Amino acid sequence: MHVPTSSAFKQNAHDAIGNAGLQKALARSGPSFIARRSAAVAGLPEFEQLRDTARDIKNHTLANLDFYLEAYEAKVLAAGGQVHWCSDAATARDVVLKICQDAGARTVTKGKSMISEELGINDHLERNDIEPFETDLGEYIIQLRHELPSHIIAPAFHLNMEDWEAAFRKSHTDLPADRVFTERRDILTEARTKLRARFLAADVGITGANFLIAETGTSVIVTNEGNGDLTQTLPRVHIVLASIEKMVPTLEDCMSLLRVLARSATGQDMSVYTTFSTGPRRPADLDGPAEYHVVLVDNGRSAMIGTEFQDMLRCIRCAACMNHCPVYGAVGGHAYGWVYPGPMGAVLTPSLVGIDKAGHLPNASTFCGKCESVCPVKIPLPNLMRHWREREFERHLTPPTQRWGLGVWAYFARRPALYRLATRAMAVTLGIAGRKRGRFARLPFAGGWTAGRDLPAPEGDTFFARYARAQRDGTLR
Repeated sequence: MHVPTSSAFKQNAHDAIGNAGLQKALARSGPSFIARRSAAVAGLPEFEQLRDTARDIKNHTLANLDFYLEAYEAKVLAAGGQVHWCSDAATARDVVLKICQDAGARTVTKGKSMISEELGINDHLERNDIEPFETDLGEYIIQLRHELPSHIIAPAFHLNMEDWEAAFRKSHTDLPADRVFTERRDILTEARTKLRARFLAADVGITGANFLIAETGTSVIVTNEGNGDLTQTLPRVHIVLASIEKMVPTLEDCMSLLRVLARSATGQDMSVYTTFSTGPRRPADLDGPAEYHVVLVDNGRSAMIGTEFQDMLRCIRCAACMNHCPVYGAVGGHAYGWVYPGPMGAVLTPSLVGIDKAGHLPNASTFCGKCESVCPVKIPLPNLMRHWREREFERHLTPPTQRWGLGVWAYFARRPALYRLATRAMAVTLGIAGRKRGRFARLPFAGGWTAGRDLPAPEGDTFFARYARAQRDGTLR
């Protein structure tokens, strides 16, 4: 299981900014997600209305989650499948292992599943002599490099072509050493060659689930490579690994969510493959698994229900928030130190591993609000990060100097007249002191700022003074 390093976010971010290869990858890939989403949204006039619908569907489901979970289980059982309830990560790992051992599995193929990363499924299977093979192209190279994904829909977001070539040459030593990689197609062809044998040999296939449908007992996955279909139809046993908030009431609800998912994630109207699975193979079916298991995982989710963080459970893992986040765009996903990066990770990670281990993440935000404005289910991410900042402050987890500074600010903020006087005096003083150079390279009590950038010298009046003057002059708009 991956141990969170979120407490080292500041150092991780510093290293990421100095990593030339990472910065090259971020500059190349980041803008394309934004442009594709923008074009997809522009082509669907009712997109904003669909966002409201998607939000309402998820809110309704969370308000009645116990009912829908039980209804889903009943439908899975009626279709011939099995449901396993897991309260925590350790229970889920053991359940998955037992299913594999009961099947006599030596090889397991996996479709992309962030919950399996959260639970540490691969490491657990390997420790028990079962080989897991990731079949999503991005996850495949991440597994070869022994890394966490850096993005929830593009796991190898941080890599460049030369990184892929180096990893393939190091791992695929049975292939000719003089083979040439001239374009991405060469990478894809080699990966396909290697993975085809894994698909055919696998005893068990594990997939995640984008949605679980209570009305029919169906699991839904979306992919662009088709690896998810091969993972769940070729092996004798199919395991669906999903967290409880993936539930939706009906097929119609699922379709509404699918309409905003791909557009928000990759700018597609729909993913290339959208696969609905209900139970094991029936007598008339040409393919499919003989056993169908759903492993439902809580692992801290139910504790979020009824709290100010419940809105986070609406997340449909589209990654739009991180694609538009200036902080993620500067440091990438690994700096966040665990499975979930970006704004959604800044809220979800403290919920799952504790604010004491992930306190830096809610502070890693400009609060520009872009994440909330593009979220397809309208999660108020900045407000949720503020709630975590409040929790961090209340538990005295923030540094003493920061607490002292906030205390000083709070003293003046509660006394508006004194606040205006103090800020005006400071602005005038700094304006005079910095008149010659126009900026400060060093300044007492501002070392955190001036260590990396100059502080501009104030020019003119304070905001309050300008605002009051505009009111008097009638020029306020």
